[in-house]
Amino acid sequence: MTFSKKLIAILALAVPGLVFASEGVALDKAPERTSLASLQNGAKLFVNYCLNCHSASAMRYNRLRDLGLSEDQIKNNLLFTQDKVGGMMTTALKAEDAKVWFGVVPPDLSVIARAKASEHGTGGDYLYTYLRTFYKDDTRPTGWNNLVMPNVAMPHVLWQMQGVRVARMEEVVDEHDHSKKEHKFAGFEQVSPGTMTAQEFDANVADLVGYMEWMAEPVQGQRKRLGVIVVLFMSLFAFLAWRLNASYWKEVK
Repeated sequence: MTFSKKLIAILALAVPGLVFASEGVALDKAPERTSLASLQNGAKLFVNYCLNCHSASAMRYNRLRDLGLSEDQIKNNLLFTQDKVGGMMTTALKAEDAKVWFGVVPPDLSVIARAKASEHGTGGDYLYTYLRTFYKDDTRPTGWNNLVMPNVAMPHVLWQMQGVRVARMEEVVDEHDHSKKEHKFAGFEQVSPGTMTAQEFDANVADLVGYMEWMAEPVQGQRKRLGVIVVLFMSLFAFLAWRLNASYWKEVK
């Protein structure tokens, strides 16, 4: 086994729960959100803060009935003027305008949680860390930057809730070559408070991420419940087959 393969094997055994983004940032574990109240709050945050620029064109508003919302509640609280309950979650932002303003067209978020899962192993942890690591950076066109995705085109849409923060960077000298220096992240510094405490903000981001995970596969709860039933059935069937087999060979003997 080569040295690189040995190193990978050691790391896999030593830190099985540690996940990194593509830029090397350790991802925080996203709290699990499966209750209807959490998912409903996540849906509200998604409509109010994400659908301004992003679409979720594979999701219809009336699918939110699976979260315990009535059509009247969806219509009165989650729809924009031009939208219909049976319509898709789309944005009024034109792609050409988005290209001019942000430099890129905001991606569709219908299955963003599953897409990030294929890249990083866990879509929820990636999104949870990403949405919580924005910081003020006046060198960027939007005035914001992100620790997980440096030089991101997206502004910090949740900044009023979290407040304004800046990233503290420390100059580190390479221990092997003292002429080489690099700046490493050393923490955030709160410049102005938000409308929520840090704990409240993290809880709301967890709800938002939980909703995006649900939206990527609305039937996942039903699939998991069905899986449990199938496993229990197969276990019962295997037990009966085992006892029948023992009874049959007992008579043969």
